[in-house]
Amino acid sequence: MTTREQVSDIIKNVLADRSASGGIRRVVWIGAGGSNGGNYPAQYFMEHEARDIVSAMYTSSEFVYATPGYVDASTLVVAVSMRGTAETIEAARVAKGRGAATVAVYVDESGLTEVCDYRVRYDSLALDESDMARTNSAVVLMMAMELVQQTEGYEQYQTAMAAFDVVDPIYRKAVEYATPLAASWAERNASRPTINVMGSGPAFAAAYVFSICNIQEMLQIDSCTINSCEFFHGPFEILDKRTSLFQLVSVGRCRPADERAVAFLKQYGGENVYILDGKELGLNDIPDSVSEYFNHLILSPILNNVYMRALSAVTHKDYLTRRYMWKVAY
Repeated sequence: MTTREQVSDIIKNVLADRSASGGIRRVVWIGAGGSNGGNYPAQYFMEHEARDIVSAMYTSSEFVYATPGYVDASTLVVAVSMRGTAETIEAARVAKGRGAATVAVYVDESGLTEVCDYRVRYDSLALDESDMARTNSAVVLMMAMELVQQTEGYEQYQTAMAAFDVVDPIYRKAVEYATPLAASWAERNASRPTINVMGSGPAFAAAYVFSICNIQEMLQIDSCTINSCEFFHGPFEILDKRTSLFQLVSVGRCRPADERAVAFLKQYGGENVYILDGKELGLNDIPDSVSEYFNHLILSPILNNVYMRALSAVTHKDYLTRRYMWKVAY
């Protein structure tokens, strides 16, 4: 059974199971760190395409400490964790205790797969041999699309499902294109004490994950994530010729916000400003009617596997080494 077929069956079974009690009226996407950021494509899709089902996205601990009052038998909770993060397992327990239907999206079996009603495995984007159409972000996006299709209908469903077939080929070409560019960027920014990352709309979570997981966690370099739409409401005051800022330009409705920021960066920024355009990476090879929902699926693995690794090589920091994670109590 393919991942697509498995996801379709899970949604079908959840809806059938809850039909007698009023169906599914809400969906909540839960994860921590990169898994939390990786849920954003599903949340973004639901916000812009779903009319009948309300969607929310929570980091695991917040869901546990401040569980939304609406979580009940009419809620579908999708919990994502590569190896079973303790906070995410607890969040799944809380959701199940409230009567919600629960789905585990995982790489390795853990307490999470034991707690949840359903489960689907994904490929880690950090592995070169992984299929980028089967990463956590791809699986949850597919799940969101299936949920809308099976409850109210999604006009671009067939186009979107076909787009998953070209995600990995687009990614492979993007790696070849970006590798020499990343090497040059890393050389210019290796000595910068702070590397800011900016993006908006469907690319914002790719910026967020690059900032908190790749730059801060893996390389222990200070980083701030900025929304392009908020740049001119405060953050642009930090910009000068010394500022290191990595700008993502998305494909989709928020692209004008990114382009506005780019124009300002080119005028007032210096050589440490870098612009990565989703169109250059091949996102425009996906039909315009669905392409914006696939920004994260291309940008995030390129940032992790090409740009982060390039910066790691230049700074001589092993990106598998941590200062605190897995080493001390926290």
